[in-house]
Amino acid sequence: MFYRGKYGEGSDGREMASKRQRITDQSSSYYGTSPGSNFMYNPSPYAYISQPPPFPVVRLRGLPFNCSEPDIVDFFHSLDIVDILFVHKNGRFTGEAFCVLGYPLQVDFALQRNKQNMGRRYVEVFRSKRQEYYKAIANEVADSRGESTHHNVPRAKSSDDAKDLAEHTGVLRLRGLPYSAGKDDIMDFFKDFALSEEAIHITLNSEGRKSGEAFVEFASAEDSKAAMAKDRMTLGSRYIELFASSLEELNEAVSRGQ
Repeated sequence: MFYRGKYGEGSDGREMASKRQRITDQSSSYYGTSPGSNFMYNPSPYAYISQPPPFPVVRLRGLPFNCSEPDIVDFFHSLDIVDILFVHKNGRFTGEAFCVLGYPLQVDFALQRNKQNMGRRYVEVFRSKRQEYYKAIANEVADSRGESTHHNVPRAKSSDDAKDLAEHTGVLRLRGLPYSAGKDDIMDFFKDFALSEEAIHITLNSEGRKSGEAFVEFASAEDSKAAMAKDRMTLGSRYIELFASSLEELNEAVSRGQ
């Protein structure tokens, strides 16, 4: 059974696990035809005549910590959801998830939801690959057992890997700020560092409203790297994501909101 937009009556998403097993057990031809009747999403029988169809999976980033499977089904309303995999690290939800769709053409429709809101947070949607999804499943199994996958299964590339390898220039980008947050709140968030109001730049969107992002200039690259320890910690009731940035990105973001 495929979900079409909403969970069926009495469904709580528990059959997702059995779907996941079917996905990993079967070949990509499982997605060659659609079980649904909505012609908008049905691939042409000739679309993949010379090669197998791509695996229909997307990755989501920036999900609320209380996000559930029905929230994602509602976010992708009218699309067929086959599986949802929430990503954890050391038993903690990272704000990322993988979503397997009914068939390849639905990926393009899912990408149209990029930077749309789920509650008060905007969610980023990216193309992904079968291998990344499979590796994420293996990591989730190992994480739930308290094991490490470093010696047997390569880890899926994630935003955490990119953050660890990012070059620091002394500037951090903050994402997920409450719209009510001011410079004093950000200074309190980084209370272990000497910051001035002039070093904090809260960005605006094209309508002149707060975007939920900000840039902070630290005294040195070492300070900005040390401040990454605050990544995904809460400010008020929201968790804040931190990213290494640069003066160029800061200036570009500030100029867009002017």
